[in-house]
Amino acid sequence: MVNLEEGLPTVNVGLLRLDRALASARAEGVPLLKLIHGYGSSGVGGELREEVWKALDRFKRNGFITDFIQGEDFRLSDDASWALVKRDKTIKQDRDFGRANRGITIVVL
Repeated sequence: MVNLEEGLPTVNVGLLRLDRALASARAEGVPLLKLIHGYGSSGVGGELREEVWKALDRFKRNGFITDFIQGEDFRLSDDASWALVKRDKTIKQDRDFGRANRGITIVVL
Protein backbone atom coordinates (compact mmCIF):
# COMPACT_ATOMS: atom_id res chain seq x y z
CA MET A 1 0.00 0.00 0.00
CA VAL A 2 1.30 3.43 -0.95
CA ASN A 3 -0.19 6.63 0.44
CA LEU A 4 0.23 9.18 -2.34
CA GLU A 5 -1.73 11.85 -0.47
CA GLU A 6 0.28 11.78 2.76
CA GLY A 7 1.14 15.33 3.76
CA LEU A 8 -1.24 16.72 1.11
CA PRO A 9 1.39 17.00 -1.64
CA THR A 10 1.05 18.87 -4.90
CA VAL A 11 -0.12 16.82 -7.85
CA ASN A 12 3.43 16.75 -9.22
CA VAL A 13 4.84 15.37 -5.96
CA GLY A 14 2.03 12.79 -5.82
CA LEU A 15 2.84 11.66 -9.37
CA LEU A 16 6.54 11.38 -8.51
CA ARG A 17 5.56 9.16 -5.58
CA LEU A 18 3.47 7.08 -7.98
CA ASP A 19 6.40 6.63 -10.38
CA ARG A 20 8.73 5.58 -7.55
CA ALA A 21 6.18 3.21 -6.03
CA LEU A 22 5.50 1.47 -9.34
CA ALA A 23 9.20 1.14 -10.15
CA SER A 24 9.88 -0.29 -6.71
CA ALA A 25 6.94 -2.71 -6.85
CA ARG A 26 8.01 -3.96 -10.29
CA ALA A 27 11.59 -4.44 -9.11
CA GLU A 28 10.37 -6.43 -6.10
CA GLY A 29 7.96 -8.55 -8.14
CA VAL A 30 4.87 -7.27 -6.32
CA PRO A 31 1.77 -8.37 -8.29
CA LEU A 32 -0.70 -5.79 -6.88
CA LEU A 33 -0.30 -2.36 -5.42
CA LYS A 34 -2.97 -0.41 -3.55
CA LEU A 35 -2.71 3.34 -3.95
CA ILE A 36 -4.29 5.83 -1.58
CA HIS A 37 -4.86 9.12 -3.39
CA GLY A 38 -7.95 10.55 -1.73
CA TYR A 39 -10.96 11.84 -3.61
CA GLY A 40 -11.47 15.49 -2.73
CA SER A 41 -14.09 14.90 -0.03
CA SER A 42 -14.03 18.55 1.05
CA GLY A 43 -15.74 19.53 -2.19
CA VAL A 44 -12.49 20.70 -3.71
CA GLY A 45 -9.49 18.76 -4.81
CA GLY A 46 -9.59 15.29 -6.21
CA GLU A 47 -6.99 16.50 -8.70
CA LEU A 48 -4.48 13.92 -7.55
CA ARG A 49 -6.96 11.10 -8.10
CA GLU A 50 -7.74 12.25 -11.64
CA GLU A 51 -4.07 12.72 -12.54
CA VAL A 52 -3.13 9.34 -11.06
CA TRP A 53 -5.78 7.70 -13.25
CA LYS A 54 -4.49 9.52 -16.33
CA ALA A 55 -0.95 8.35 -15.57
CA LEU A 56 -2.10 4.78 -14.93
CA ASP A 57 -4.03 4.79 -18.20
CA ARG A 58 -0.83 5.82 -20.04
CA PHE A 59 1.16 3.15 -18.18
CA LYS A 60 -1.42 0.53 -19.15
CA ARG A 61 -1.37 1.55 -22.82
CA ASN A 62 2.45 1.42 -22.77
CA GLY A 63 2.50 -2.01 -21.12
CA PHE A 64 4.17 -0.78 -17.92
CA ILE A 65 1.22 -2.07 -15.85
CA THR A 66 -1.35 -4.72 -16.68
CA ASP A 67 -4.44 -2.94 -15.40
CA PHE A 68 -5.87 -0.75 -12.65
CA ILE A 69 -9.16 -0.80 -10.80
CA GLN A 70 -10.69 2.36 -9.43
CA GLY A 71 -11.77 1.99 -5.82
CA GLU A 72 -15.45 2.44 -6.59
CA ASP A 73 -15.21 -0.55 -8.97
CA PHE A 74 -13.23 -2.80 -6.61
CA ARG A 75 -16.04 -5.33 -6.06
CA LEU A 76 -17.12 -8.80 -7.08
CA SER A 77 -19.42 -7.61 -9.88
CA ASP A 78 -16.53 -5.86 -11.67
CA ASP A 79 -14.83 -8.05 -14.31
CA ALA A 80 -11.28 -6.95 -13.47
CA SER A 81 -11.87 -7.41 -9.73
CA TRP A 82 -13.45 -10.82 -10.34
CA ALA A 83 -10.37 -11.85 -12.34
CA LEU A 84 -8.19 -10.92 -9.34
CA VAL A 85 -10.40 -12.88 -6.94
CA LYS A 86 -10.17 -15.94 -9.19
CA ARG A 87 -6.36 -15.69 -8.97
CA ASP A 88 -6.27 -15.01 -5.24
CA LYS A 89 -9.32 -15.48 -2.99
CA THR A 90 -7.72 -13.39 -0.22
CA ILE A 91 -8.44 -10.25 -2.29
CA LYS A 92 -11.98 -10.39 -0.87
CA GLN A 93 -10.49 -9.86 2.60
CA ASP A 94 -9.11 -6.44 1.70
CA ARG A 95 -10.90 -3.87 3.87
CA ASP A 96 -11.81 -1.79 0.81
CA PHE A 97 -13.17 -4.64 -1.28
CA GLY A 98 -16.83 -3.97 -2.05
CA ARG A 99 -16.90 -0.63 -0.24
CA ALA A 100 -16.78 1.72 -3.25
CA ASN A 101 -13.87 3.63 -1.76
CA ARG A 102 -13.22 6.45 -4.23
CA GLY A 103 -9.97 7.33 -2.46
CA ILE A 104 -8.05 4.23 -3.59
CA THR A 105 -6.96 2.48 -6.75
CA ILE A 106 -5.65 -1.07 -7.19
CA VAL A 107 -2.81 -1.46 -9.70
CA VAL A 108 -2.19 -4.84 -11.33
CA LEU A 109 1.45 -5.11 -12.26
